[in-house]
Amino acid sequence: MKRILGASMGSDVHTAGILNFLELARNEGYEVIYLGGAVPIEKIIKKVEEESPDIVSISYRLGADAFENLIKEFIEKAKKLKNYEKIDFIFGGTIETSQVARKYNFFKKIFDGSEEEEDVVLFLRGQIKYKQEENFPSTLAERIEFKSPYPLIRHHIGLQTMEETIEEIKKLAESELLDIISLAPDQNCQQYFFEQEKMDPNQDGAGGAPIRNEKDFVAMYEASRRGNYPLVRCYSGTNHMVEFSQVLKRTVNNAWAAIPIFWYSEIDRRSERNLLDAIKENMEGIKWNAENGIPVEINDAHQWELRYAHDILAVATTYLAAYVAKKLGVRWYVQQYMMNTPPKLSPKMDIAKSLAKLELVETLKDETFTPYRMVRTGLLSFPADPNSAMGQLVSSMFYSSYLQPHIIHVVAYCEAMKRATSKEIIESVKMVKRANSLASRGLPDFASDPEIKERVNLLKEEAMVIIEKIKSISPQKEDPLADPETLYLAVKEGILDAVGLQGNSAAKGEIKSAVINGAYEAVKENGEVLREAERLFGRQ
Repeated sequence: MKRILGASMGSDVHTAGILNFLELARNEGYEVIYLGGAVPIEKIIKKVEEESPDIVSISYRLGADAFENLIKEFIEKAKKLKNYEKIDFIFGGTIETSQVARKYNFFKKIFDGSEEEEDVVLFLRGQIKYKQEENFPSTLAERIEFKSPYPLIRHHIGLQTMEETIEEIKKLAESELLDIISLAPDQNCQQYFFEQEKMDPNQDGAGGAPIRNEKDFVAMYEASRRGNYPLVRCYSGTNHMVEFSQVLKRTVNNAWAAIPIFWYSEIDRRSERNLLDAIKENMEGIKWNAENGIPVEINDAHQWELRYAHDILAVATTYLAAYVAKKLGVRWYVQQYMMNTPPKLSPKMDIAKSLAKLELVETLKDETFTPYRMVRTGLLSFPADPNSAMGQLVSSMFYSSYLQPHIIHVVAYCEAMKRATSKEIIESVKMVKRANSLASRGLPDFASDPEIKERVNLLKEEAMVIIEKIKSISPQKEDPLADPETLYLAVKEGILDAVGLQGNSAAKGEIKSAVINGAYEAVKENGEVLREAERLFGRQ
């Protein structure tokens, strides 16, 4: 058990901050020695000599000028302690007094009051478990366990040039605000990394960083090896799924792979693959990651939602993706819940849809399949006004905290206007962490709301009608839901369909949807709600 000694020093009688800090330390297993408020420097030094603590925490809030004199005396006397080099000194105060403390390069950690509780707890845990920051958890499962009950924070980065991207990654890691940095390659990289002769130079940097070789990946990973040593992951390629996954594993220790089932094909034109070949190759990529112990996210549901799919289809494809993941051997599964998508969903119906997805995915959970929950704000619904976007970011992440996410995928408030740099990312992360912290103190039980409860049950029941219809395509197959040909036909025959696929040669694009009572429903020509039994089986 590590020992920590704390006091408010000099004439400072304020003790709330130091008491809160020491209480958190006690909860984390530290032996705590509290000296009180307004403790003279001589007494602190004497107690340090007597108690031999591992950490000495001092607090001062009364102003920069007065603290300047105190800190010089304290450091001078502390350095004369015979066990001085074995002690970690930390400071807590105001932004003003913390600026003074930083000038002396003496304290291992300085808290200026701008931190959330989780930042303090994670520092304390790090002091207990890790002698070197480089040894912080390097896998997703370990990082989630280490940070629990606080969610991991993720954001993406991919600027116009490699140089800009690398410098911004350094800043993000040094901020210690992100647990996961997602690398965003440009479309040239995602589509043609293995066929670079097909790249259009005029599109370099479009949508992400112009990564062109493995050294670029390594350089970005090395840039992240500082601060809190965040996990690193990268967007998937849009073809050569296995080869791209292999590159990511050996260069950035990919925290998890995000590979769809139906997409990056002729449906969305992010590759030149026909739909059936894409499904087969995507499933091979998922399987390869599973076999190599890499967690997987299958993000099909939000791809459908971005094309204005009705809620029932979104729930069905969520279950389908998780089922396929489990069937292909995925051990750790990242289930993303994209809020505000499509954009006119009411918060009530947003939560209902997410709960329906969650409950169906959780039915697959066992000792071989662990689903993790990740929430994010839907970019499609972001307004192109920074203040309005901030409001949406904070509000959506506040109510989505009800889902008790393991990961929060922050989307910077500026993303509808421009790519985010470390400045906007850090600002956005601080907003979201505050929203989640407030929500963690207690939200209403949304699942008990009669309207939400009714909607959740309806969505689950109707989603399984879609699943049963897909099974009926190939009843002779051992497992139609994991069969590429069956899944291909589910799209071609319009079982899986969305308004945004109108005019698409690979899909029907015939379904109609409308917002009714804050939810997206499939509708008939006359605007009446169309339920799945009628849509798929022709019966009322």
